[in-house]
Amino acid sequence: MDNRDAVSAFLRSRRDRITPEQAGLPTYGQRRVPGLRRGEVATLAGVSVEYYTRLERGTLQGVSDSVLAALAHALRLDDTESTYLYDLARAAGPVPRTRAPRQAVRPAVRPSVARIVDGMPDLPAYVMNNRLDALAANPLGRALYSEMYADPACGTNVARFAFFSPAARRFYTDWERMARFAVGALRIAAGKSPDDRELSNLIGELATRSDAFRVMWGSQDVHAFRDSTKRLNHPLVGELELDQETLSLPDESGLSVVVYSAPPDTAAEDGLKLLASWSATTGQDHDARSTGNPPPRQA
Repeated sequence: MDNRDAVSAFLRSRRDRITPEQAGLPTYGQRRVPGLRRGEVATLAGVSVEYYTRLERGTLQGVSDSVLAALAHALRLDDTESTYLYDLARAAGPVPRTRAPRQAVRPAVRPSVARIVDGMPDLPAYVMNNRLDALAANPLGRALYSEMYADPACGTNVARFAFFSPAARRFYTDWERMARFAVGALRIAAGKSPDDRELSNLIGELATRSDAFRVMWGSQDVHAFRDSTKRLNHPLVGELELDQETLSLPDESGLSVVVYSAPPDTAAEDGLKLLASWSATTGQDHDARSTGNPPPRQA
């Protein structure tokens, strides 16, 4: 698949954010561009202006790892951005004539992985793919994201929940940060799998239906879900500050296990216990907002 537009937009956005002073370059006269000029990036990367211009026009096919490393250094890319650049270069590589067109494959959650998730009854956990679909979850995971599971428009997709559901802006205490993380994760996925039709359709749907997504997507930022702290406002148990760990499975499925936990002897730990009690009493498939006798909210 032709990814030249994605390459061009990413390189331009990274060039525009760096000032000559940050790059240690002298400045002369008035500048008409917000960041570095193409010639300045070429100098920093040790390539000709003509060659860098070709790269910024989207042609990464056949570019060596050494050039990519020099480019990442010149543009001050962090580890996640550098990985994204390498993914774009790999995706731009030649496709053997003998290779059949790739069909979109929906990775299955192995029974052993499902047992691991279900074997953590005290921790909310779910299995997520590169499109941010929650493919499987334990009862406490479903209880934590009860509003997403209750909204058929979300399709158990975290990005759809973040941008389409009015409940998400209350559920995520720092909604904009979470939304930008989701956008950045989808951009990384698109860089790795430009021929994933379902992913392309999801991005198109989000861009069409959400102005906020469209603006964030245009920023060209990338993000990898790893460890972080999530501040949530659950409709039943109130505010929860949870640690999130994202554990990538060591195979080619692209699936990850996402687990939330709370430090001991905290209000968040009490909140999870209360949520687990409610989940065990009502069943994880019930909508938290329509339960007749919800537990009291945490103060």
